Amino acid sequence: MSFENWDEIRTAYQVARVGTVSGAAEVLGVHHATVIRHVDALEERLGTRLFQRHPRGYTPTEAGLQLLAVGQATEDQFSQLAARIAGAGAEISGELIITSLPTLSGLVVPALARLMVEHPALKLRYLTDQRVFRLEYGEAHVAIRAGARPTEPDNVVQPLGTNHMALYASADYLDRMGRPAGIGDLGGHRFIGADTRESRAPFYRWLAETQPAEAVVFRANEPESTEAAIHSGIGLGFLPVLQAQNDPRLIEVIAPIPEWDSAIWLVTHVDLHRTPKVQAALAALKGVAQECGALAAEGGA
Repeated sequence: MSFENWDEIRTAYQVARVGTVSGAAEVLGVHHATVIRHVDALEERLGTRLFQRHPRGYTPTEAGLQLLAVGQATEDQFSQLAARIAGAGAEISGELIITSLPTLSGLVVPALARLMVEHPALKLRYLTDQRVFRLEYGEAHVAIRAGARPTEPDNVVQPLGTNHMALYASADYLDRMGRPAGIGDLGGHRFIGADTRESRAPFYRWLAETQPAEAVVFRANEPESTEAAIHSGIGLGFLPVLQAQNDPRLIEVIAPIPEWDSAIWLVTHVDLHRTPKVQAALAALKGVAQECGALAAEGGA
């Protein structure tokens, strides 16, 4: 059989996603009777039940779950197409979405401020999160990532620099515990670590390999919490130099070492990489990276 009535499929997808006829009707902007008619017609055409009806709503059957997966993929593809069309114009204006880890905001925000001065018609969204945003689905135009080189096949990846990490403490902590003379003088000190012992960050791997587990007395899953814990005198903690260097409350105890460094990458989708506003964003980020002492990218597409 062929799927000839896309309205029925779209309606059934929304019922599977939302779980109720009234909710799907609200999303689609149609009467609830239309939703029921579309679902009944599609089930009849397919010769199978897509939903189990009950007083609380509609629960997808196995066939309904398959339709939900296909519908989600189709919606993602349309979102991707819309993002590509929106980003393909030659004028440097409109929305531009940049994403990075929160700890890289000391590099990214000055670059975005410069970009907005040079191109005032731009509307910027800066998204910071631990998760990886999907450029292929239009979730962002430019991603700044740290760690291993990204390997997604449809992305253009350029080196931007190096994220230098140092070990910091508050004055209150050092007054209580003393200041280490160097990296070999950390015995007896208290540390702030990652929430998981399996963290892939090189500085946390170093911490796990060189310091006893009981020395890590505070664990956090967000950079803001780590910084707050350092300010509060709980222990020694790692922060990016870019983030910490202008905070007078933070004292650098151990300067960056290569083992703690991680590479910073500029990532764009191949379909949007050459658009003027993406190129303008890349130029601004590279310029600030050079000025702030990061190892700037050489060449690149």
